[in-house]
Amino acid sequence: MAFRVIPLVDQRRDAPLPVPNDGEAAQKGVLQDRRGRPLTDLRISVTDRCNFRCSYCMPKEVFDKNHVYLPHSALLSFEEITRLARVFVDQGVRKIRLTGGEPLLRKNIEHLIEQLAALRTPDGASLDLTLTTNGSLLARKAQALKAAGLQRVTVSLDALDDTIFRRMNDMDFPVADVLDGIDAAREAGLGPIKVNMVVKRGTNEQEILPMARHFRERHGGDVVLRFIEYMDVGATNGWRMDEVMPSAEVVARIGAELPLRPLEATAPGETAQRWAYADGRGEIGVISSVTRAFCSQCSRLRLSTEGRVYLCLFASQGHDLKSLLRGGASDEDLASAIRGIWRARGDRYSELRALQPQDATDAPAARRVEMSYIGG
Repeated sequence: MAFRVIPLVDQRRDAPLPVPNDGEAAQKGVLQDRRGRPLTDLRISVTDRCNFRCSYCMPKEVFDKNHVYLPHSALLSFEEITRLARVFVDQGVRKIRLTGGEPLLRKNIEHLIEQLAALRTPDGASLDLTLTTNGSLLARKAQALKAAGLQRVTVSLDALDDTIFRRMNDMDFPVADVLDGIDAAREAGLGPIKVNMVVKRGTNEQEILPMARHFRERHGGDVVLRFIEYMDVGATNGWRMDEVMPSAEVVARIGAELPLRPLEATAPGETAQRWAYADGRGEIGVISSVTRAFCSQCSRLRLSTEGRVYLCLFASQGHDLKSLLRGGASDEDLASAIRGIWRARGDRYSELRALQPQDATDAPAARRVEMSYIGG
């Protein structure tokens, strides 16, 4: 089945910063884009490195032993990240998620967490501070992460079967070590924990029920398993529509054995549709970014490890904040730039993708930024 991808944005890696037209001093409150979406969530990539080579994110044939990572001097320092985060909080951000690459590979990540955990909203409230990890280092770091002020973790895990899991991470990493990390995170109080499984038809769909059974029986409501449709992120994962298993199929497959009932969203802009087990023993979630676009409520902005802002997971351009940071800009200069960027935002990639005919001819796609560079 052919599936044409529309080039939605300028293919330049960097876009010029919009010139704000408000001229006002820094404003604290709700900041909205052109479609009325507020800025509430900030995802910060702290490294472009990862110790896995999952085919849907960093395929080994592209990110091989000769792949050149960003030099340390190009990365934002912890102090720079914290300063930017503080400005974003003044513009309405209430949730910060640390991503990568694999964020636990960033040396002394606990120090950054301490700094971010100390931030407060204008009315004095603490932030929702979370981290997404592949779980490979979680067993040894969970206690320190909690002590530093991290509240929750999300763990990526695509199979329970060790053979399938090793094949998917492509680094011969055992699934038992990730499960140990999840247990360590629960013991440390980093919960409720979310476990994300990317479902790729022909690769791991046979793991849907084993995953559901495992986390329901072993962890109940302490761990929420979420199934994510295989997405056309970046330009290197060889995405094909016929490898996408719609979330509706996932729910039907689980519900046939373990009856489910729908739940209401917990917050505006939540990406996952929630389903509870009918007997009350936990819940699952499905993230349907291919078959059920949720662009209309997207309130997330992404900050890359070298200080570029991306307005969409499928973007091909970024806005450079690092040059402002290192060029002597004041906090108000940064805030004004952020306001201009967000107010000009009109991104709705998944909605436009869904409007295309399923039998459309293939067409060259814009070279979108890789997920390993800005996080999922």
